[in-house]
Amino acid sequence: MCSMSNSLTATTVRISGHDGDEIEAYLARPQGDERRGGVVVIHHMPGYDRATKEIVRRFAELGYDAICPNLHFREAPGAAPDDAAAVSRANGGVPDPRLLGDVAAAVAHLRALDSSNGKVGVIGYCSGGRQAVLVACNQDVDAAVDCYGAFVTGTPPEGFPLKVTNLVDQLPGLRAPLLGLFGAEDTHPSPGQVAELEQILSAHRKDFEFHSYEGAGHAFFSVDRPAYNVPAANDGWERITAFYAKHLGG
Repeated sequence: MCSMSNSLTATTVRISGHDGDEIEAYLARPQGDERRGGVVVIHHMPGYDRATKEIVRRFAELGYDAICPNLHFREAPGAAPDDAAAVSRANGGVPDPRLLGDVAAAVAHLRALDSSNGKVGVIGYCSGGRQAVLVACNQDVDAAVDCYGAFVTGTPPEGFPLKVTNLVDQLPGLRAPLLGLFGAEDTHPSPGQVAELEQILSAHRKDFEFHSYEGAGHAFFSVDRPAYNVPAANDGWERITAFYAKHLGG
């Protein structure tokens, strides 16, 4: 199990993402040379922002090497997160193959660190929650966390701005234990869509655990948004910490 770290470093790095494209990523590491697991943080649709970087540093504080690739870097290198996200949204969002390539590069970067114990988890928020499940269905990661990812099941409504499909056909191939954290007042995903996901994973005997929070809507982890829900976020962090200690600990 990783130990808490009071000292860490955080920096921007470049990694070779999908198709060899160089993209930026935010890397945070605890001080010390003990072997530890790694965490890839997949940012929400609003982008590679300050709140997401705080999450990356929090994982370093928890004792993991953590990295967040900037999924919108190609659309607007050097732009503010909101501006880059707007361009990405106008283009239909991040294509699934490109997402998989960028996350694979982030996973490889963590596993190549001298401190790596070889285990890497992935976590995503909002659109990143769906993308975390996508990764866990297609790549060899050791644990995945879906924080209210929309359209893992269900169908996007007509006129939805992102070119996205559900993952129902891919769920039988889930390769890693999955933790799902959801708001009972959310509509994307709705409680019914979460129940459908639970039913599919149960039918295929996958390793998963889900928790839904009464009174919480979408984006309840977002400390800089009105949707932030303190009790739900605090309990969610406790569950994430225990989940990763079990699956990624040294």
